Amino acid sequence: MNFYDISVTAPDGSEVAMKDFEGKVVLVVNTALGCGFAPHYKDLEKMYEDFHDKGLEIVDVPCNQFAGQSPESDEETHQTCMLKYNTQFPQMKKSDVNGETAIDLFKFLKTEKGFEGFGSGPKAIAMSALLKKIDKDYKNNPEIKWNFTKFIINRKGEVVARFEPTADMKKVAKCVEELINEEG
Repeated sequence: MNFYDISVTAPDGSEVAMKDFEGKVVLVVNTALGCGFAPHYKDLEKMYEDFHDKGLEIVDVPCNQFAGQSPESDEETHQTCMLKYNTQFPQMKKSDVNGETAIDLFKFLKTEKGFEGFGSGPKAIAMSALLKKIDKDYKNNPEIKWNFTKFIINRKGEVVARFEPTADMKKVAKCVEELINEEG
């Protein structure tokens, strides 16, 4: 299986094939409006505005697996994202990213890029402390640790980066920009 073999479900039940994004840089992110990292939506929208015309697509997958931070319906999620963050990129159907019910997209992404740590700083320390309570072995498995974990896929369909929610969004944007510029 490769990235282009996978589809995700849109809120209306239609399938969105990753094959449709062949030749583009894709950022895949699991999101939740009730999460402390929800302001990342602003940075994601800025990237979308800056790079969409140059070949960036964002696949936003709302997920309610982390502290119930996404209880809204798909429609409510979409409306709130548009109104609060002015997002123009589409949200997919709310889906699981971990466990037996995880969608194929996230199963694939986790096998391609495992967890490499939260980095340093106050947010990283807080996330590490939280995760130790939830999963003592969290450092040694590829599972998604929290909302706003981001994967970057290059124009060839290769997963080239994984950014935890604690990552500086400037680093995420720089990765995207470099891929857009080098391959575009």
